[in-house]
Amino acid sequence: MNSSTQQPTQSANPVVLAIDLGGTHLRAALVDSNGRIVKQTKRDTPKGDSPACIVNAILEADRELGLDNERVVAASVMVPATVDKAKAIVVQAPNLPCLDNFGLKQALEDKLGRPVVLENDANAAAVGEMWLGAARGFRNVICVTLGTGVGGGVILDGKLWRGSDGSAGEIGHTSVDPFGGLQCKCGNEGCLEMFASGTAIVRMANESLPDYPESTLRSIELTAEKVYEAGLRGDELALSVFDRVGKYLGVGLVTLINLFNPEIIVIGGGVVNGWPLFEKPMREEITARAFKAQIGKVKIVRAECGDNAGLLGAAKLAFDSDEPRAKR
Repeated sequence: MNSSTQQPTQSANPVVLAIDLGGTHLRAALVDSNGRIVKQTKRDTPKGDSPACIVNAILEADRELGLDNERVVAASVMVPATVDKAKAIVVQAPNLPCLDNFGLKQALEDKLGRPVVLENDANAAAVGEMWLGAARGFRNVICVTLGTGVGGGVILDGKLWRGSDGSAGEIGHTSVDPFGGLQCKCGNEGCLEMFASGTAIVRMANESLPDYPESTLRSIELTAEKVYEAGLRGDELALSVFDRVGKYLGVGLVTLINLFNPEIIVIGGGVVNGWPLFEKPMREEITARAFKAQIGKVKIVRAECGDNAGLLGAAKLAFDSDEPRAKR
């Protein structure tokens, strides 16, 4: 388990314990009402068959951050999953299946003794980018997060659009190659997540190794970061992988543009570091496929809040929630 903690800055405002529960890492931060991160920590997301391992890891992060409980007015947890807001349960978490149909909000409220907000990770990132990032000043926003999986958050007329039961915005599980036979963890075939996530980059690189005998990637254990670095050096295998990422991402974004007519699409997550390698094929697909009237109107930009977008958005949602102790 890796853990590192930043020292606190001066802040007298109430804070929210914001939790970014990713498929790879668990990040926790104390965030005040101005969006200032007072203190934060990071560790590996535990792998196990029981949700207790996740609950215990969050409790450990809370203890590590250790701030006067009177200042911590709420906790807000974002998860890479479909969330039923009415029932306050995690419905389906393809990359953390131990949380499927689990009442994470209630379990944490029982342990922490404070209100808990439960939200989809990409929804939280979208709120963070609209609050303090690339989508400031816009009211019709789509945020796409490219990480271990692919998430999406949709904001229409300034409000999160959750759909009838909270499962809207699952952009990573829209079909971009439904007849290719590649099955996603969600059970569908050809999901965008299978072509534009960090996991997909590693898979596609491994699959293509026999076709590129001169690639520098042949002799190392692959990660998305190593494929990206090889691409910057001009490695043809890596460049071909990011070309595919861009094309499939472009196809996915066309659906969003034609369906929602957003003002701006913000792309974040760890894979966005590969922007210089996938931007061109992404935009080419959008130009070729989207309604022509929309191509010049919608802005498609990189996120500005980096890894902190979701933490900031989670905190904002808690400060704005109806929980009485979470009010500013």
